[in-house]
Amino acid sequence: MTRPEAGETGAGDAARTRLHAHLAAAGYRPVAPPVLQPVEPFLELSGEDIRRRIFVTQDAAGAELCLRPEFTIPVCRLHRAEADGQAADYSYCGPVFRLAADEPDEFFQAGIESIGRTDTPAADAEVLGLALEGLALFGRTDPAVRLGDMGLTVALLDGLAVPPAAKRRTLRALAAGRSLDAVTNGGEGARPEDPHAGLLAAIQGQDPRGVRAFVEDVLAIAGISAVGGRSAGEIAERFLGKAAAQANGGAGLNAENRAILDRYRTISGHPDAAARDLRALVTDANLRHDALSAALDLFEERTGFIAARGLPIERFRFQGGFARNLDYYTGFIFEVTERDGPILVGGGRYDGLLGHLGSPVALPAVGCTFWVERVAGAGR
Repeated sequence: MTRPEAGETGAGDAARTRLHAHLAAAGYRPVAPPVLQPVEPFLELSGEDIRRRIFVTQDAAGAELCLRPEFTIPVCRLHRAEADGQAADYSYCGPVFRLAADEPDEFFQAGIESIGRTDTPAADAEVLGLALEGLALFGRTDPAVRLGDMGLTVALLDGLAVPPAAKRRTLRALAAGRSLDAVTNGGEGARPEDPHAGLLAAIQGQDPRGVRAFVEDVLAIAGISAVGGRSAGEIAERFLGKAAAQANGGAGLNAENRAILDRYRTISGHPDAAARDLRALVTDANLRHDALSAALDLFEERTGFIAARGLPIERFRFQGGFARNLDYYTGFIFEVTERDGPILVGGGRYDGLLGHLGSPVALPAVGCTFWVERVAGAGR
C-alpha cells in the first residue's frame, strides 16, 4: 500500500489532532472502530465505487473480512454493540483502505455520525455547519457546497409509481452519474440472443427472496462473494428486473416518467429558487403524493435551519441530479470542494442503515466525513 511521504507525517498528525478535537468539542464522542470488518455489510450497503476497491481477507475460520473502506458502517456496527436503540453522537479519525490507481490506498478520514436525533432538519444543518467550521480551521473559508436530497428523489419516484426494480436501478444510476437509458423501457430487456433467457423465464413471478437465496447459493458453491463489484443481492435484483421487463413488455421508466426525471435532474441553483422549481415540477406533472409533499416541506424547513446557523446559503447550490455514490443515503446529502478540486468533506442522512445492520429499532442518522490529507493540503 502507498503510504504518506515521511515529511508529511508531522503535519498530518497535527491536522488530524486539530480536526478531531474540533469534532469532539462539539459533543461527538471519539470512537475507534476496528480496522478489520466483516465484508458483507459493505458489499450489500455501500456504493459500487467502494465495492470495487475493498481489500478482502479471511480469518482463521474462513470468514471473509475487509480492511475498513469507510467509517459510517463501522461506527453504526459499534453503536449496535454498545448502545443499540439509543441516541448517541460519535466522532472518529483514522485510516481507511481502498484500492486506487491514482491515490494512496491508505488515507485518513475524520468525521461524525449523529444517531437517533429526531429533529431531522436541525440535525442536518448542524452536520453541515460543523463540516464547514472544520474546513475553516485550515483556511478553507470559501468552498463550493453542493446539496442534494435522496429522500426527495425517492418520493418523486414513488409519486410516479415507478416499479420497485426500476426504482432501485434508477437510484443506482443517479448515484453513479450514469444515463437513465438502461432503466427506460426499451433500453434494456431480454433479447432472443440473451444468454440468460432461460433463467429469466424461470424466475418470472418468483419471490425475490427466493431468487436472491438461489443466487447466493450458486456464488457460495463457486466460492465467490461478489461479481464485478456487485453483491449477490444486486445480481439477483438485476435478473429480477430483466425478467419483469421480459414478462411485462417493459418494467422500467416509461417515456413520461423519464421526461419528468430528466427535468428534475436539471433543477439547479440556490436552495430557495430550487424549492420553487421543484414545486412547479410537481404541479406541472400533476403529482399528488403525501410523501412527496412531506419531502418538499422538509427540504424547505432544512433550508431555514441552515440559514439560521448563519451559513451563507445563498452561495450553496442544490442539484436535482446530484447523488453520492453510496447506497445507504436516504435524505439530505452534500459535498464540499474547492476550486473544482476533489471532495474535501461529504455526508448525508442514512435513516435505514441501522435497520439493515440488524437493529430492531429504526433510528434516524446523519453524518459527514473529511478527507484529512486533502483538507490540510500543502500550503495550508
